[in-house]
Amino acid sequence: MKQSQVRFKRIVVKIGSSLFYKEKKLDALFFHEIAGQIGELIKVEGKEIVIVSSGAIALGMDLLKIEARPKRLPLLQAAAALGQNALMDRYNKEFSRYELNCAQVLLTYQDLCERQRYVNAKSTLIELIKLGCIPVINENDTVSTDEIKFGDNDLLSGLVANLVEADLLILLSDVDGLLDRDNKVISVVDDINAQVKSLAHSTKNRTSVGGMITKIGAANMVVKSGIPCVIANGRTKRIIPAVLANPQSSGTLFVSKNSLSFKEHWIAFGAKPKGKVIVDEGAKQALLNKKSLLSVGVVSCSGFFERNDIVSITDNNGIEFARGRVRLNCADLDKAKGSHLEKEVIHRDDIVILQI
Repeated sequence: MKQSQVRFKRIVVKIGSSLFYKEKKLDALFFHEIAGQIGELIKVEGKEIVIVSSGAIALGMDLLKIEARPKRLPLLQAAAALGQNALMDRYNKEFSRYELNCAQVLLTYQDLCERQRYVNAKSTLIELIKLGCIPVINENDTVSTDEIKFGDNDLLSGLVANLVEADLLILLSDVDGLLDRDNKVISVVDDINAQVKSLAHSTKNRTSVGGMITKIGAANMVVKSGIPCVIANGRTKRIIPAVLANPQSSGTLFVSKNSLSFKEHWIAFGAKPKGKVIVDEGAKQALLNKKSLLSVGVVSCSGFFERNDIVSITDNNGIEFARGRVRLNCADLDKAKGSHLEKEVIHRDDIVILQI
């Protein structure tokens, strides 16, 4: 067995909505084939696999005979409710061939924003993996208006990969990977910089949203936690084993970087910022040098946040370069900003630098 196959023990596989359809018809064969790959990897090679699955709204649309993704929220939620049941029925049917149990896990952004709920979700998923079950995770689109507005599951898959401490995140879509300006697949991305991001485009698919923009966002999230990511075409024959055997030749591999701690990853990506804190250049340089944020360096703040909420930290040009857990609420910070009493706003241990 190749070294790469040994290295990737726990894998998160995100399956995009576009893969469930072929020529505008539900593709039952795709379910069969993808479940076969996953089932064999678990049963034969002892892999631990978590699925983040889109498709509930798409299946609901199919059952309701709706052509275009609904814009009216109640209809979108109804399609999600109907489709989620159909989605799990298909997964259960396919994995029963391998005597594997599926566990439906529906998450909202709020479940991952609040620290205790984040920890609880982690404990549940790890326990399911230990029990030999396959967690099938989706956003809870039926009740979460914010989730539906957010869109697809790429961000969720990145959060889940960190949550379960995965060895690899595979994003399966209907494209072969990230394409360069000559429409050739880029095999390896060492640094997700502005040039790489400029190659991304949103999707025009009738059943989904997001596209390469959100996939690069998910990749950026996980590589900073030391987890490599591959974007690959889910319709390629036996694509998952191929990725595990040689990630660089089966799509686009995003190379992992220095690992953030569990707490740091939650601050940077798990919690949605409740507000914004604008700092001067002196404070920015202090933060980049791993110092705490003091009130003297705060220019202004916006949003509504309480003590211990996560906030975005930007420079005078409006560029976000860090996030942190604030020690003052918005009203108290507004009063303290610029104060030479040097009240501590965010402790250095609660600050994560996003970019320099």
